[in-house]
Amino acid sequence: MESLIRGDARRVSESFLILLAGVAAGALNAIGGGGTFVALPALVAAGMPPVMANAVSRIALAPGAVASVWVYRRELTPVGATSTKALTAVSVIGSGVGAGLVLVLPGASFDAASPWLLAFATATLAFGRHVSRALSSALGRSIRMSSRAVLLAQFFLAVYGGYFGGAVGILTVALWSIGLALDTAASNPMRVTQLAAIFLTSSVLFLIASDALSAPLALAAMVVGAVAGGFAGAYLARRFPAWLLRGVLLATAVTTTVLYFLRG
Repeated sequence: MESLIRGDARRVSESFLILLAGVAAGALNAIGGGGTFVALPALVAAGMPPVMANAVSRIALAPGAVASVWVYRRELTPVGATSTKALTAVSVIGSGVGAGLVLVLPGASFDAASPWLLAFATATLAFGRHVSRALSSALGRSIRMSSRAVLLAQFFLAVYGGYFGGAVGILTVALWSIGLALDTAASNPMRVTQLAAIFLTSSVLFLIASDALSAPLALAAMVVGAVAGGFAGAYLARRFPAWLLRGVLLATAVTTTVLYFLRG
């Protein structure tokens, strides 16, 4: 009897911690990205196998991203001259390809590249606009990615997001920052929208092909937390001045990059 009580208490404690991790992850994704780096370790620490934890975190964070999109729905602006419908369609297709790769490729190869992708994204966020201005000054003309280049780059980002998902939002902002000189705060609503498209698409496949539903308590706890965090984070981000939002995003990028290299 005592062992059953201890077991129940442990499960309640784990569910509460997963709920809190969901809140933090949903808020991070709404503000600047990096929510996966909170959600995934929390699920693994609760005893979930890494592959299953990857699927559960993706499914759970999708509703949180949708909640953030709802908050931002009147503030969406196009990414340069690229059609929003075309950008979202590319995100959906790329995410589907990436999620499909989970079923046929070993995770070790892509996981090994993740720290370097994050380091590139962090450096781009920190120095991208300065580099872009310097190149424009040297060439005597503005540097802007064409719509076709934006869509192609978004496809590969979505493949990455569908396969692994970690910091895909950070990578997206880095791309738009250096390629289109977009303001971090102004582009955040569209970044969250593309994140939601990527997570929702991969979630459909993971619901069908993974064993994520075999952990309903953990999944439910993280979904509830992520939705709450997604709402709260989006409302908070809307009140941040541009410099503060960029600072939070850079701090998140640096922290997650360092942690990921240490983990490897």
